Amino acid sequence: MKRFPLAILPLLAASAAFAGEVKLTIEIPRLEVAEYHRPYVAAWIQTPDGNVTKNLAVWYATEMKDAEGEKWLKDIRQWWRKSGRSLKMPVDGVSGPTKPVGSHTVSVPVKVFDPAALPAGDYEVVVEAAREVGGREMLRLPFKWDGHAAVDASTQGKTELGKIQFTITP
Repeated sequence: MKRFPLAILPLLAASAAFAGEVKLTIEIPRLEVAEYHRPYVAAWIQTPDGNVTKNLAVWYATEMKDAEGEKWLKDIRQWWRKSGRSLKMPVDGVSGPTKPVGSHTVSVPVKVFDPAALPAGDYEVVVEAAREVGGREMLRLPFKWDGHAAVDASTQGKTELGKIQFTITP
C-alpha cells in the first residue's frame, strides 16, 4: 500500500472532488421480431446548432475479422455525418462492442470528456441507434451546463431505444 505524507492528503481529496463524474445509461429494449440484430449505437454531446463537442460512446460489431463491422457505422446516419466519418476506429474510451437487451451504464472517462473543460452554455446529448433488418431512432436530451450544478437529464425512446439517462456530477 502506498503511503502519502499527511500534508498531501487534503490535496488528493480536493483533486478527486473536482474530477467530476459523467454517466450515460442507455437501455436497449427487447423487441419481438422475426430477425433480431443488436443495434449499433452512438452517443455524443453537441451544441444546439448541431456542432459536435464530444463523442461519448460508439457501439458496433468490433469482433468481426478485418474490422468489417466498421463499414456499417455509416448506418448511424446523423452521427456519421457529424463526426463519425472523420474518426479512426476504434477510439480509446469511446468505442466498444454492441450491447444486448438491457440497461447499460457508461462511465465516461475524464480523458474522453472532462466536464470542467466544457464552457458554460446550452447543449444536448444525442443518442442514435440503427439495427440491421430493423429501424432507427435518435433521441435528444437538452441540458444547461454552468460548470457547477449537477446535470440529470432523461428521456424515453419508442422503438430501438428505451430509457436514456445522462448525469454530470461536478
